[in-house]
Amino acid sequence: MRFVAWALPSLGLLLIATPALAQESSQDPPIRLDRNYPNPFNPETTIPFYLGREMWDGGQRPVVSIKIYNVLAQLVAVPVLQGTGEGLENLELEWNGTGEYRAFWNGRVLRTDREAASGVYVYQLEVNGRRAGSKKMTVIK
Repeated sequence: MRFVAWALPSLGLLLIATPALAQESSQDPPIRLDRNYPNPFNPETTIPFYLGREMWDGGQRPVVSIKIYNVLAQLVAVPVLQGTGEGLENLELEWNGTGEYRAFWNGRVLRTDREAASGVYVYQLEVNGRRAGSKKMTVIK
């Protein structure tokens, strides 16, 4: 009985919050962070993401960052943009005709260039200074 009493208020909050979130996201340009592949991986992985054409309206270019953190929330790596090799830290992107981009991580840790240890990592996409999504990935040795 105690479980039901706690579950109902939680469910109610989810139902109330969901339409507001859906409405807010329909006004924003579409941004999507997809699952990395392969996952789990060793030694490297690709992180696909998508930015809607609206991001370039008005002649502006979106500023994109992708960062990879360990479970202690410590910065581990900044992947590079596939095709250019530029680090994805505050990088102004040019429209590529599709809005589909790929980040590449070679599995190495910043500053030490050692291979990342086995475990779970979180990657986070930020567009124009706002967090646009995060997902988990697993390194297996």
